[in-house]
Amino acid sequence: MKTMQHKFVEFIPEDLKNRVLYITIKYRTAVHLCICGCGNKVVTPFSPIDWKLLFDGSTITLYPSIGNWNFDCQSHYFITNSRIKKVRRWSKRKIEDNRKEDADRKAEFYKTK
Repeated sequence: MKTMQHKFVEFIPEDLKNRVLYITIKYRTAVHLCICGCGNKVVTPFSPIDWKLLFDGSTITLYPSIGNWNFDCQSHYFITNSRIKKVRRWSKRKIEDNRKEDADRKAEFYKTK
């Protein structure tokens, strides 16, 4: 199983390396290159309604999964304990349903704030 390294940085560098998750706590974001090798930059903001980062002092976990639905590759994977686990592609219907659920969850979150 492939692994993901991590680097805590203040600013995300311009030149990203494959299988390195760049984490900026200051800007509450992580960035990495898509694990399929297509070269696309994947941005995962941290928030109660986006991604969550767990750092146990040695490994990183990014939750939920990363689904690159806007990329041609449409790669889908988890990063858990610094391990990359590819998972099945989603159908267009499942992607649309997930986007709607996500939008509804965000609308509800901001409505209560």
